[in-house]
Amino acid sequence: MWGRDMDLVRIGNKIISIQKIYQTINKAIKLRESGLSQAEVAARLGIDRTFVSRLESLGEIRKGDKIAVIGFPIANKEELQSILINEGVDLVYLLTEKERWDFVKNSSGLELFNTVMDVIAKVHACDQVIVIGSNKRIKLVEAVLDKGVIGVDLGESPIKEDKYVEPEVIVEMVRSIKRD
Repeated sequence: MWGRDMDLVRIGNKIISIQKIYQTINKAIKLRESGLSQAEVAARLGIDRTFVSRLESLGEIRKGDKIAVIGFPIANKEELQSILINEGVDLVYLLTEKERWDFVKNSSGLELFNTVMDVIAKVHACDQVIVIGSNKRIKLVEAVLDKGVIGVDLGESPIKEDKYVEPEVIVEMVRSIKRD
């Protein structure tokens, strides 16, 4: 490398500016982040579209990871649900204690079984799962799923009343998962 300030490199008979490479990469990523397609970015920067694709592949940490947050009994269900949807959580399944018992009382055995199996299948399709509930429910979900489960323990089972869940705690968990 020639001089640290210039960031110039000689490769054969070419002189390459490392700074120019970094600037182009940064512009491409910012343009993609703003919503432009790979082709639009390539045209704007005068580079090949496949180069933009390869840059993204090179820097990719996670592709398409789905996050699920499930739990009961949640006192601030609506607030938490709205925040999680805004955070881009793929599956949010929260119940109050009353909703849980109403569902159990008003469903036939077959309806209950089919719904539980459907929820398990949807949760299983997610890559990361946050479970909010009693210590027993968290352990049960961990045993059923063959993936990482993050538990938010609301107390010893059985819990018979709705519990307030700090939205900031759950949002930080979601954001941490997205950063990994």
